[in-house]
Amino acid sequence: MNRDTLTGIVLMVLVIIGYAWWTSPSEEQMQEYQRQQDSIAAAQKDLEVKEQMAEAERKAEAEAAAKGDTTALFYTALNGKNQQVVLKNEKVELTFSTKGGTISKAVVKGFLDRDNKEDVILFDENDQQMDFMLAAKSDNIITQDLYFTPSNVSDSTLTMTAQAGNGGSIVLNYELGPNYMLHFSLTANGLAGQFAPNYRQMDVKWNSRARQQERGFTFENRYATLTYKEKGGSTHYLSETSQDTETLSEESLDWVAFKNQFFSAVLIAKDDFGTNAVLTSVPQEKGTGYLKDYEAALNTTFDPKGLHASEFEMYIGPNDFRLIKDVEEQSRFGKDLDLEQLVYLGWPLFRIINRWFTLYVFDWLTSWGFSMGIVLILITLLLKAITYPMVKKSYMSSAKMRVLKPKLDEATKQYDKPEDQMKKQQAMMQMYSQYGVSPLSGCLPMLIQAPIWIAMFNFVPNAIQLRRQSFLWIDDLSTFDPIIEWNTNIWGIGDHLSLTCILFCVANILYSYMTMRQQRDQMVGQQAEQMKMMQWMMYLMPLMFFFMFNDYSAGLNFYYFISLFFSAAIMFVLRKTTNDAKLLAILEARYKENKNNPKKQSGLAARLEAMQKQAEELQRQRMNQKK
Repeated sequence: MNRDTLTGIVLMVLVIIGYAWWTSPSEEQMQEYQRQQDSIAAAQKDLEVKEQMAEAERKAEAEAAAKGDTTALFYTALNGKNQQVVLKNEKVELTFSTKGGTISKAVVKGFLDRDNKEDVILFDENDQQMDFMLAAKSDNIITQDLYFTPSNVSDSTLTMTAQAGNGGSIVLNYELGPNYMLHFSLTANGLAGQFAPNYRQMDVKWNSRARQQERGFTFENRYATLTYKEKGGSTHYLSETSQDTETLSEESLDWVAFKNQFFSAVLIAKDDFGTNAVLTSVPQEKGTGYLKDYEAALNTTFDPKGLHASEFEMYIGPNDFRLIKDVEEQSRFGKDLDLEQLVYLGWPLFRIINRWFTLYVFDWLTSWGFSMGIVLILITLLLKAITYPMVKKSYMSSAKMRVLKPKLDEATKQYDKPEDQMKKQQAMMQMYSQYGVSPLSGCLPMLIQAPIWIAMFNFVPNAIQLRRQSFLWIDDLSTFDPIIEWNTNIWGIGDHLSLTCILFCVANILYSYMTMRQQRDQMVGQQAEQMKMMQWMMYLMPLMFFFMFNDYSAGLNFYYFISLFFSAAIMFVLRKTTNDAKLLAILEARYKENKNNPKKQSGLAARLEAMQKQAEELQRQRMNQKK
């Protein structure tokens, strides 16, 4: 590893350390965080007390209704028979229960589930519950306690009505769109006198258990998260790996999403969800069949007079970037929902690459009917073709330093003492400048290709098009491809060995060997010795990658394997097609030209030489001051 590459790695490590230090919370932030946690705990305790009181009231009302006591406002709706009503189209099938009047089961059609059975059950009555809660003068009205009467039933429409004892009612109207969007509203009829004059808000409590839909629990869990969007603002999400609660005391929300890796259920409010929303995500244990427990305690506008309905929409479907953008246009609320943020494409720079390059190339290649494995190979080839000029420039810079190595060894052999290292570097920079060689030009391709690698790291695991797609020995490109599995979980490895991860790591070792060999051929003096000491680090990196990527999708590991394979092939071809003798002759001619015209030197090398002379002069002045 040459000095410049080592400098680049050190700078990258310093940036990471600096970023970690910069983002680490201060003592004041920690205290504020503790205060928030105490506030959340108090709010949760208060919520639990309210729920216990509401549960006691419900039981009392039910007992009163059973005894014929008509003091409860909705005593006529407290008893009944639970029935199932289904709305469906070619994309989804939604089941509604007359007990509660809300959706109890969601099936997304056209996708295989974890057991390769047709259609994906996103949730059922055991997993999901949605309550609309109203605080009347006499009692609390909780829709989940009421039995609704269905009417206006068709494949796309449904009206649920709960009758009150005074002749009023609560009406839920549902309309299923042509694909994944459900429109619905809640209206109170004839109940204006049952609420306080200033009552304009109702509570919405929504909880659901996210089912494990994919083979790899750990990998899928990384991409399953409760996500929400602030009104007119950005999208945020709770922790993917630990229990997390967020109390939004100041922000209003456009929507809240209970998200799996490839499917989501999103609740949207026309008049926004107001402040003081409490969102909670609790990870589940492996083997339970569930990823997370989600809960959202929300509130939105309510008109007791029934003149204006409380309107909602739900998106229940796949996390497909293009599809979500199309379905979002069916929203009737006139908001910029930005639902495509459910497909995470990385931080801003990497999102730009994926949003405006990778997605278009991916769509174009898939439109030709290629299998997903071929698409990944073609994307790799296209990226290699785009970056080839920079890669070639980097290689030629290394080749120039390689052919100059004997001359550098000869010119700097008198500077082998440790105290002469600055003079040695200065002599090397001077020779590079005279021969028109820029030692830092090899860093540019690494800086260009690193964002592409990171962008693909974010794109591939979120591409639902890879789900259940096979290629060669790989059954499913969206999850790991085990060559062996066992029941016991081993720390750092898990319960399997992924073949594509092994191939990726082996290819990484071979590519590292080639690059180290190339760099060793161009190093002078102690640099070559330092390179030997750094070799073990270069071989350790692929081992670290194995522990990181063994759980990752086969598609991502396959892409990295193919990318390294083509990088090694390009390096091999460039090495075989480079004539060292001709290259040295070109450099000698440039040296003579620069010797006759000393002012005409390589810009970067000349600047480096000037900087080193300035540093040497500064050091000399400091030594004189000490004397």
